[in-house]
Amino acid sequence: MKRRNFMASSLTASALALTRRSSLQAAQGAAHKDGREFYQLRRYHVITGPQRKLCDDFFRDVLIPAVSRLGIGPVGVFDLSIGPETPSIYILMPSTSAETLATVETHLAQDAGYMKAGAAFLNAPAKEPAFDRMESSFLQAFEKWPKLVPPAAAKTRSPRIFELRIYEGATDQDHKRKVEMMQSGESEIFAKNGFEQVFYSDTLIGTRLPNLTYMLAFDSMADRDKKWAAFRASDDWKSYSTQPRWAFEPIVSNITNLILTPTAYSQI
Repeated sequence: MKRRNFMASSLTASALALTRRSSLQAAQGAAHKDGREFYQLRRYHVITGPQRKLCDDFFRDVLIPAVSRLGIGPVGVFDLSIGPETPSIYILMPSTSAETLATVETHLAQDAGYMKAGAAFLNAPAKEPAFDRMESSFLQAFEKWPKLVPPAAAKTRSPRIFELRIYEGATDQDHKRKVEMMQSGESEIFAKNGFEQVFYSDTLIGTRLPNLTYMLAFDSMADRDKKWAAFRASDDWKSYSTQPRWAFEPIVSNITNLILTPTAYSQI
């Protein structure tokens, strides 16, 4: 690589790192005022077979205990039941500290117990990797929904499913308008129709920005379908969604909709 290109690439990477750090610091400052959480959402794409057991053993016995020592939790671990690129495992980690969550791997690398207990996963050879690929997003809870609320079934380990929805805004203005829409009344209509709402968030770092991510919980797919049908047919939603402030143009350009099933050891 030519020196000029190398220097340009280095400066770009440094600028990006500083921008991300500044945005996280700004977000942390704002979150202190209203107690908002941050979330790291990971997706591990695995190959059916030995990788699955290696991941489960590591997430259950090593990762969750280690991040709990850092004050991160409850941790949700889910199988992707309906959605692209199965099999995949989703991990949701909440924290009130943006810095702790953003630098969690640095903290874990300094945890001797974690490094020893997780050796099989962390040191897996290239010919037998622990997973295929991992993607991660960094989220901030909505101002009016500052903390994650596990569904009631999580305490009793009763059957439950989760719906993870990602709304991409056509423009930054549209994205902000949709966040406002959900905080100003849409979540209340969900509540009226019996939805269990787990969290709402704005994506600070990730792909396909700008977007928001939220999660709902249901007893079953039948329960989900029934509640969504009631929501869409409700006079409240019809009246609210057609208000000029929300209906002046299509403010959501794409929706990703995933159905997740919690693992036996998920804390959510």
